[in-house]
Amino acid sequence: MTEADLRVQLADFYHLVSYLGWTELIFNHISVRLPGEEHAYLVNPMGLHYDEVTPENLLVVGVDGKLKRDSQYKPNPAGFALHGVIHEHRPDVGCIAHTHTTPISAIVMKEAAIDHNNFNGAQLYGRVAYHDFEGITIYSDERDRMLESLGDKHVLVLRNHGIAVCEADIPLTFFLLWTVQRAAEIQCAAAAIPGPNVQLPETVKAKCAEDAQRLKDNAAFATLLFDAMVRKMKRERPEFA
Repeated sequence: MTEADLRVQLADFYHLVSYLGWTELIFNHISVRLPGEEHAYLVNPMGLHYDEVTPENLLVVGVDGKLKRDSQYKPNPAGFALHGVIHEHRPDVGCIAHTHTTPISAIVMKEAAIDHNNFNGAQLYGRVAYHDFEGITIYSDERDRMLESLGDKHVLVLRNHGIAVCEADIPLTFFLLWTVQRAAEIQCAAAAIPGPNVQLPETVKAKCAEDAQRLKDNAAFATLLFDAMVRKMKRERPEFA
Protein backbone atom coordinates (compact mmCIF):
# COMPACT_ATOMS: atom_id res chain seq x y z
CA MET A 1 0.00 0.00 0.00
CA THR A 2 1.12 3.57 -0.62
CA GLU A 3 1.55 6.09 2.17
CA ALA A 4 -1.67 7.80 1.03
CA ASP A 5 -3.55 4.48 1.28
CA LEU A 6 -2.14 3.81 4.75
CA ARG A 7 -3.09 7.29 5.96
CA VAL A 8 -6.72 6.75 4.96
CA GLN A 9 -6.84 3.25 6.45
CA LEU A 10 -5.17 4.30 9.70
CA ALA A 11 -7.53 7.27 10.13
CA ASP A 12 -10.42 4.81 9.65
CA PHE A 13 -8.92 2.60 12.37
CA TYR A 14 -8.78 5.53 14.80
CA HIS A 15 -12.39 6.40 14.00
CA LEU A 16 -13.48 2.78 14.47
CA VAL A 17 -11.88 2.66 17.91
CA SER A 18 -13.82 5.80 18.83
CA TYR A 19 -17.02 4.49 17.24
CA LEU A 20 -16.75 1.28 19.28
CA GLY A 21 -16.11 3.19 22.52
CA TRP A 22 -12.54 2.02 23.07
CA THR A 23 -10.88 5.44 23.38
CA GLU A 24 -9.20 6.95 26.45
CA LEU A 25 -9.73 10.72 25.98
CA ILE A 26 -6.72 11.93 23.92
CA PHE A 27 -4.45 9.10 25.05
CA ASN A 28 -3.30 5.77 23.57
CA HIS A 29 -1.96 5.15 20.09
CA ILE A 30 -2.29 3.18 16.89
CA SER A 31 0.69 3.20 14.55
CA VAL A 32 1.49 1.79 11.12
CA ARG A 33 4.88 1.29 9.54
CA LEU A 34 5.63 3.48 6.52
CA PRO A 35 6.98 1.86 3.36
CA GLY A 36 10.31 3.13 2.09
CA GLU A 37 11.43 4.87 5.29
CA GLU A 38 13.48 2.80 7.69
CA HIS A 39 11.49 2.16 10.88
CA ALA A 40 9.35 5.30 10.41
CA TYR A 41 5.69 5.07 11.29
CA LEU A 42 2.45 7.06 11.21
CA VAL A 43 0.82 7.90 14.54
CA ASN A 44 -1.77 10.29 15.98
CA PRO A 45 -0.90 13.87 16.97
CA MET A 46 -0.75 14.74 20.67
CA GLY A 47 -3.83 16.58 21.88
CA LEU A 48 -6.37 15.37 19.32
CA HIS A 49 -9.26 13.06 20.08
CA TYR A 50 -9.49 10.02 17.83
CA ASP A 51 -12.52 11.68 16.18
CA GLU A 52 -10.21 14.51 15.07
CA VAL A 53 -7.57 12.31 13.44
CA THR A 54 -7.46 12.69 9.65
CA PRO A 55 -5.25 11.20 6.96
CA GLU A 56 -3.58 14.61 6.62
CA ASN A 57 -2.72 15.30 10.27
CA LEU A 58 -1.16 11.91 11.08
CA LEU A 59 2.48 12.35 12.10
CA VAL A 60 5.55 10.67 10.64
CA VAL A 61 7.70 9.63 13.60
CA GLY A 62 10.99 7.76 13.96
CA VAL A 63 11.78 5.06 16.49
CA ASP A 64 13.16 7.75 18.78
CA GLY A 65 9.71 9.32 18.95
CA LYS A 66 10.81 12.47 17.13
CA LEU A 67 9.13 13.98 14.09
CA LYS A 68 10.65 13.06 10.75
CA ARG A 69 8.54 15.62 8.90
CA ASP A 70 7.33 19.07 9.89
CA SER A 71 3.90 19.35 11.49
CA GLN A 72 1.97 21.86 13.57
CA TYR A 73 1.42 19.00 16.04
CA LYS A 74 3.75 17.14 18.36
CA PRO A 75 3.94 13.40 19.04
CA ASN A 76 2.94 11.99 22.40
CA PRO A 77 6.10 10.92 24.29
CA ALA A 78 4.20 8.00 25.81
CA GLY A 79 3.91 6.41 22.38
CA PHE A 80 7.49 6.12 21.23
CA ALA A 81 8.77 3.61 23.78
CA LEU A 82 6.31 0.85 22.92
CA HIS A 83 5.65 1.57 19.26
CA GLY A 84 9.17 2.59 18.30
CA VAL A 85 10.92 -0.46 19.69
CA ILE A 86 8.47 -2.90 18.10
CA HIS A 87 8.63 -1.23 14.68
CA GLU A 88 12.43 -1.21 14.92
CA HIS A 89 12.91 -4.86 15.84
CA ARG A 90 9.85 -6.79 14.59
CA PRO A 91 9.88 -6.63 10.76
CA ASP A 92 6.81 -8.91 10.69
CA VAL A 93 4.78 -6.20 12.42
CA GLY A 94 3.23 -3.43 10.36
CA CYS A 95 0.65 -2.05 12.80
CA ILE A 96 0.43 -1.70 16.59
CA ALA A 97 -2.63 -0.73 18.66
CA HIS A 98 -2.65 0.09 22.37
CA THR A 99 -5.82 0.44 24.44
CA HIS A 100 -6.92 0.24 28.04
CA THR A 101 -10.67 -0.10 28.00
CA THR A 102 -12.38 -0.93 31.29
CA PRO A 103 -12.70 -4.69 30.61
CA ILE A 104 -9.10 -4.96 29.43
CA SER A 105 -7.74 -2.87 32.30
CA ALA A 106 -9.74 -4.99 34.74
CA ILE A 107 -8.53 -8.39 33.57
CA VAL A 108 -4.87 -7.34 33.32
CA MET A 109 -4.99 -6.50 37.03
CA LYS A 110 -5.58 -10.20 37.69
CA GLU A 111 -2.68 -12.61 38.03
CA ALA A 112 -4.17 -14.94 35.39
CA ALA A 113 -4.98 -12.00 33.05
CA ILE A 114 -6.46 -13.38 29.82
CA ASP A 115 -8.58 -16.49 30.38
CA HIS A 116 -8.54 -18.95 27.49
CA ASN A 117 -11.79 -20.68 28.41
CA ASN A 118 -14.20 -18.59 26.36
CA PHE A 119 -14.67 -18.60 22.59
CA ASN A 120 -12.52 -15.54 21.94
CA GLY A 121 -10.01 -16.18 24.69
CA ALA A 122 -9.36 -19.69 23.34
CA GLN A 123 -8.29 -18.17 20.02
CA LEU A 124 -5.52 -16.34 21.89
CA TYR A 125 -4.11 -19.48 23.50
CA GLY A 126 -0.32 -19.49 23.23
CA ARG A 127 -0.32 -16.06 21.58
CA VAL A 128 -0.10 -13.81 24.65
CA ALA A 129 2.99 -12.32 26.33
CA TYR A 130 3.16 -10.43 29.63
CA HIS A 131 5.06 -7.36 30.81
CA ASP A 132 5.13 -6.16 34.42
CA PHE A 133 4.01 -2.60 35.13
CA GLU A 134 6.81 -0.06 35.46
CA GLY A 135 4.73 3.13 35.33
CA ILE A 136 3.77 5.34 32.39
CA THR A 137 5.66 4.14 29.31
CA ILE A 138 7.66 7.29 28.60
CA TYR A 139 11.17 6.10 29.50
CA SER A 140 13.56 4.78 26.89
CA ASP A 141 15.16 2.28 29.28
CA GLU A 142 11.92 0.24 29.35
CA ARG A 143 11.98 -0.30 25.57
CA ASP A 144 14.25 -3.34 25.56
CA ARG A 145 12.37 -4.95 28.45
CA MET A 146 9.03 -4.57 26.65
CA LEU A 147 10.52 -6.02 23.48
CA GLU A 148 11.95 -8.96 25.42
CA SER A 149 8.58 -9.52 27.09
CA LEU A 150 6.78 -9.50 23.73
CA GLY A 151 9.18 -11.97 22.12
CA ASP A 152 7.59 -13.42 18.99
CA LYS A 153 3.99 -13.01 20.24
CA HIS A 154 1.38 -10.58 18.87
CA VAL A 155 -0.50 -9.75 22.09
CA LEU A 156 1.30 -8.03 24.96
CA VAL A 157 -0.50 -7.77 28.28
CA LEU A 158 0.80 -4.69 30.06
CA ARG A 159 0.02 -5.78 33.61
CA ASN A 160 -2.01 -3.31 35.72
CA HIS A 161 -2.25 -1.11 32.62
CA GLY A 162 -3.71 -2.28 29.30
CA ILE A 163 -2.99 -4.20 26.13
CA ALA A 164 -0.89 -3.85 23.00
CA VAL A 165 -1.59 -5.90 19.90
CA CYS A 166 0.50 -6.00 16.75
CA GLU A 167 0.06 -7.62 13.38
CA ALA A 168 1.26 -7.44 9.80
CA ASP A 169 -1.24 -4.81 8.69
CA ILE A 170 -4.13 -2.63 9.83
CA PRO A 171 -7.05 -5.04 9.18
CA LEU A 172 -5.29 -7.91 10.97
CA THR A 173 -4.47 -5.66 13.92
CA PHE A 174 -8.08 -4.48 14.17
CA PHE A 175 -9.31 -8.08 14.07
CA LEU A 176 -6.86 -9.08 16.82
CA LEU A 177 -7.77 -6.06 18.96
CA TRP A 178 -11.46 -6.88 18.62
CA THR A 179 -10.77 -10.49 19.65
CA VAL A 180 -8.90 -9.39 22.78
CA GLN A 181 -11.58 -6.83 23.65
CA ARG A 182 -14.38 -9.41 23.31
CA ALA A 183 -12.43 -11.96 25.35
CA ALA A 184 -12.02 -9.37 28.11
CA GLU A 185 -15.70 -8.37 28.07
CA ILE A 186 -16.85 -11.99 28.30
CA GLN A 187 -14.31 -12.76 31.03
CA CYS A 188 -15.56 -9.82 33.13
CA ALA A 189 -19.19 -10.83 32.63
CA ALA A 190 -18.49 -14.46 33.57
CA ALA A 191 -16.65 -13.38 36.72
CA ALA A 192 -19.81 -11.62 37.90
CA ILE A 193 -21.88 -14.83 37.71
CA PRO A 194 -21.61 -17.19 40.72
CA GLY A 195 -20.28 -20.67 40.15
CA PRO A 196 -17.21 -22.21 38.50
CA ASN A 197 -16.43 -21.74 34.83
CA VAL A 198 -16.25 -24.73 32.46
CA GLN A 199 -12.57 -25.37 31.78
CA LEU A 200 -11.64 -26.22 28.20
CA PRO A 201 -9.13 -29.02 27.57
CA GLU A 202 -5.69 -27.86 26.46
CA THR A 203 -6.16 -29.70 23.16
CA VAL A 204 -9.32 -27.74 22.40
CA LYS A 205 -7.69 -24.40 23.21
CA ALA A 206 -4.72 -25.28 21.02
CA LYS A 207 -7.06 -26.24 18.15
CA CYS A 208 -8.93 -22.93 18.49
CA ALA A 209 -5.65 -21.02 18.31
CA GLU A 210 -4.62 -23.01 15.22
CA ASP A 211 -7.95 -22.28 13.54
CA ALA A 212 -7.60 -18.57 14.38
CA GLN A 213 -4.14 -18.64 12.82
CA ARG A 214 -5.61 -20.05 9.61
CA LEU A 215 -8.13 -17.19 9.54
CA LYS A 216 -5.27 -14.77 10.09
CA ASP A 217 -3.28 -16.29 7.25
CA ASN A 218 -6.21 -15.56 4.95
CA ALA A 219 -5.64 -11.81 4.92
CA ALA A 220 -8.75 -11.25 2.83
CA PHE A 221 -10.87 -12.30 5.81
CA ALA A 222 -9.50 -9.53 8.02
CA THR A 223 -9.84 -6.99 5.21
CA LEU A 224 -13.48 -7.96 4.61
CA LEU A 225 -14.14 -7.55 8.34
CA PHE A 226 -12.36 -4.20 8.59
CA ASP A 227 -13.98 -2.76 5.47
CA ALA A 228 -17.46 -3.88 6.57
CA MET A 229 -17.03 -2.14 9.93
CA VAL A 230 -15.76 1.02 8.23
CA ARG A 231 -18.84 1.08 5.98
CA LYS A 232 -21.16 0.59 8.95
CA MET A 233 -19.41 3.33 10.91
CA LYS A 234 -19.60 5.80 8.03
CA ARG A 235 -23.30 5.12 7.52
CA GLU A 236 -23.97 5.87 11.17
CA ARG A 237 -21.29 8.57 11.62
CA PRO A 238 -21.28 10.44 8.27
CA GLU A 239 -18.70 12.91 9.59
CA PHE A 240 -16.17 10.09 9.19
CA ALA A 241 -17.09 9.55 5.52
